[in-house]
Amino acid sequence: MILSSRGLQALVAQWPTLCSLLTQLELRANMPSEKPKKITGTEPVDLLPPDPILFGQSEAMKEVRLRAAKICDTNIPVLLYGDGGTGKEVLARWIHKHSPSRTGQFVKVNCAAIPGTLLESELFGYEKGAFTGARVSKPGRVELAHNGTLFLDEVAELDLGLQSKLLQFLQDGHYSRIGDESERAVEARLICATNKDLEHGIEAGRFRADLYYRINVVRIRMPPLRERREDITILAEYLKKQYERQFVKESAALEPQMLNYLRNLDWPGNLREFSNSIARYVLIGPEAAIIPEASKRRTAAAQASPDEANAVPFKRVAREAIRDIERNLILEALRANQWNRRRAAMALKISYRALIYKIRDTGLISGRSKLSMDSQVDTKGASHSSTD
Repeated sequence: MILSSRGLQALVAQWPTLCSLLTQLELRANMPSEKPKKITGTEPVDLLPPDPILFGQSEAMKEVRLRAAKICDTNIPVLLYGDGGTGKEVLARWIHKHSPSRTGQFVKVNCAAIPGTLLESELFGYEKGAFTGARVSKPGRVELAHNGTLFLDEVAELDLGLQSKLLQFLQDGHYSRIGDESERAVEARLICATNKDLEHGIEAGRFRADLYYRINVVRIRMPPLRERREDITILAEYLKKQYERQFVKESAALEPQMLNYLRNLDWPGNLREFSNSIARYVLIGPEAAIIPEASKRRTAAAQASPDEANAVPFKRVAREAIRDIERNLILEALRANQWNRRRAAMALKISYRALIYKIRDTGLISGRSKLSMDSQVDTKGASHSSTD
């Protein structure tokens, strides 16, 4: 392109403006795009809560903390096992934070969420052209965890072929990307988690015994929430504050009667179910479906299978059914009357003393609360109207 002298002069005059525009375009192109984060009640509010919240006051969690603290400074593999939702990943992050590997990344791999055909490439990476669609080389999660921690969640879901390759990596710290003949060396701490019995998996031929012995150097059991009822109050208050900040919403205080009830539930979903219940409480209020959903568990458990139902005596089933009905009616009456027991008794058209007995009989309060309730029973007639 040939410019005239007049056009050249105009270009020179506009040159500073053009340079400024090009600089702004380049900055915008290199600026990372930020997508708005959706707020949901199912995601963890905080990946690593404070130690008093994480470990609580129960004896079961004191034992967990003692064992975890002993192995933090080492680099040995750790196997965390327990029911789903008991906080295995949170404990793994706590171990990483207090270990020499804390300067590296904490890399999580959910072995159950990634199909077996793709899991090998996710773990060990691949080279360009290794398979159809591999247009560029990609490092695996193992490589990303170099000098950090590799957390394999649901390790029991690994297929046998991938178990063999993982075992080889654990033996000498070397592996190969898919499509690459050369070996790479990685130093990473391994933490595995499972909610299944790996020894039973070995007997069934689904899990390699040699891999089990390799990852089972130190084993820590995460207790279910029903074994750490002493921690429910502090957990409820902590989660309530977290969700209030997340949802930018204030909620009603958790009444002592509500906390007593929460402490007496079995919580089969453990911390995950408990956290979701508190999220509903913050979003919806005291009328949230914490109680009605939880109160259905006994009936569902009694109807688990025809064989189990046939094994239970009929009188026992009938008695449990009646208890469940009474429990639901009492809970509805308490909720409708803001947990005032005297007004709830009037709504149910029973005496206050009978309501206290029914509350104890259906297991809605703890043993300590029984004594406080018994002391409130009106022996003279009318001294309780101001205390309820």
